[in-house]
Amino acid sequence: MIEVDISNIWGEVSLPDLLAIEKEVFDAHMKLTDRNGEGNDFLGWLDLPVEEETEEIRRIRTAAKRIRETSDVFVVVGIGGSYLGPRAAIELLQGANRNFGKGKGDPAIFYAGNTLSTRAWHELTKLLEGKDFSLCLISKSGTTTEPAIATRALRFLLERKYGTEGAKKRIYAITDPVKGALRQMAEEEGWETFRIPQDVGGRYSVLTAVGLLPMAVAGIDPMEVMAGAVQAKADYDLRSFENPVWLYTATRNLLYRNGKAIELLASFEPGCKMLGAWWQQLFGESEGKDGKGIFPATAEFTADLHSLGQLVQQGSRNLFETMLRFDGPETPVLIGADYKNLDDLNYLQGKQLDFVDEQAYRGTLAAHADGGIPVITMEAGKLDAAKLGEVFYFFELSCAISAYILGVNPFNQPGVEDYKRNMFSLLGKPGYES
Repeated sequence: MIEVDISNIWGEVSLPDLLAIEKEVFDAHMKLTDRNGEGNDFLGWLDLPVEEETEEIRRIRTAAKRIRETSDVFVVVGIGGSYLGPRAAIELLQGANRNFGKGKGDPAIFYAGNTLSTRAWHELTKLLEGKDFSLCLISKSGTTTEPAIATRALRFLLERKYGTEGAKKRIYAITDPVKGALRQMAEEEGWETFRIPQDVGGRYSVLTAVGLLPMAVAGIDPMEVMAGAVQAKADYDLRSFENPVWLYTATRNLLYRNGKAIELLASFEPGCKMLGAWWQQLFGESEGKDGKGIFPATAEFTADLHSLGQLVQQGSRNLFETMLRFDGPETPVLIGADYKNLDDLNYLQGKQLDFVDEQAYRGTLAAHADGGIPVITMEAGKLDAAKLGEVFYFFELSCAISAYILGVNPFNQPGVEDYKRNMFSLLGKPGYES
């Protein structure tokens, strides 16, 4: 289980506060598992962890093997949860630079359809020059502007390179099982399809084919990920403050009530950057409504200690931190010696880099806590595929319970449509003229 430590929040939150909110946490958890709260038609993610390999997962394995054998590059087309989940998983396990030196057998994985930047498009097309590539189109509707534009353009490149029939064998659609433009397009064109269950929203979809197919193409075993999620589902069903999910959700809501309107998720692993982006959408889109919500921000330490550290240490006291930690890798790195010692680092000679990282973490934790920043710490343990499944399920469950405590529907996003309506009107889309 992920260990949640709240010893650095006392002063902002008291033990009586924590005991007083226990019934709210219990009620929110029951509302979720009894499936009688707002948004209960989008609770399919609760049932995604499976112990036995399904037919869908077997097809994912087969498709991933084919893609790995025939493609130098796999392009994942999607926006929001349709790409943040798989990208978070792949970069957390394999690093942000995992694409260097990749090719057939272990393809590079690029992402498209998450921006309208012309520069980003030119960069992608240059990266695809001379490469064999396949596409993964992820969308429930198939009409979301950014991925739909990318789909048109990438299909053209694919058909020009392989011909219409050859291109069909390199396109994989992950979409609604029965309806939508992408479903219709896939059936008419004969693309292989995988499903996003109708009762699973995009930001909760990482344990569907949305996340599992790109992970499998990256060489991450889907059933190992599932094993972690299955264990998490059992472990975090505990109905007491011995449950780390309860501690996390109760504490963040109490801090919010005490004026801490920003949560800074910080990690000392650069590979956590996209996990932070996934977490940011999960909590921001689930909680930010009805004039409520904790603003989710992220930081990469130690790098951001040299940019945000001053603000965190001595700025407005309107935030709290959640520090996420993983065990170090099995292969250590030792710090060498320099006989001139001009950098004055010989006192670290022979010590492991992980040791220095640990002291940086401990020093930062103490400084921020002493500076008046409440800090929740999470020790997640060994980082592997099973841990991915656990982390995803932990945060999804925490988010749903926390939103119910906050008094909002965790599964809708009515405000997201406002910018789209304005954009469509400005673009002259039929039906949006006014």
